[in-house]
Amino acid sequence: MSIWAAVFARGGSKGLPGKNLKSLGGLPLVAHSIRVGLEIPGVADVLCSTDSSEIKAVAEQHGASAPFLRPAELAEDDSPEWLSWKHLARHLIEVGASPEDLLVSLPATAPLRTVADVESAISKHRTSGADVVVSYTPAARSPWFNMVSEDADGFLHTVIESGADAVNRRQDAPRVFDLATVVYVTTLGFVLGADSLFEGTVAGVEIPAERAIDIDTQLDFDIAEYLFDRQKGGS
Repeated sequence: MSIWAAVFARGGSKGLPGKNLKSLGGLPLVAHSIRVGLEIPGVADVLCSTDSSEIKAVAEQHGASAPFLRPAELAEDDSPEWLSWKHLARHLIEVGASPEDLLVSLPATAPLRTVADVESAISKHRTSGADVVVSYTPAARSPWFNMVSEDADGFLHTVIESGADAVNRRQDAPRVFDLATVVYVTTLGFVLGADSLFEGTVAGVEIPAERAIDIDTQLDFDIAEYLFDRQKGGS
């Protein structure tokens, strides 16, 4: 069984234009994911799926393979990334990979992950029997306690109404988590046969919040830059 690491990086971004090539600590974001991928024990290759010739060139410069430019219909703002996973999985099968091989997705927007975070997810996939392993971090809000929705009259209600069993203290609310974009692990065969991550059984690994930042806006980037500099200063 081989391990294929992948970085899916569109050229377009409305929240933070050009974010996948934005420099963090002297490296473009996409390079941080590639460098971690290259350090995964047993990795066969790190591949970059992109529609951008500029991202393709940068990815190759930093050690990734970029054997194609992603079709334009897979790179629109509303294009499900799962379809890009399928596109890459088909390519790998066509060049000789096995359906049992692992696909490890390392989004460029989570540059603070560590190799140990990725190894933990791969290990979880091997031992849990799950079709997919995702990463998550403890949520700051809970639908039982301090998340609300607005009704047609403009009044607010907790997202989960619990009646007589209402949760009045954060400590009493069930633990909930935010999905993180740190790492995803599955098999090529599952990607080709499914239409979404949660179509199969899903397990997860918990990642500390300081390594789970997902960059989508300038504020996200500023936070990531602060955390990156702090981590570097502490090393």
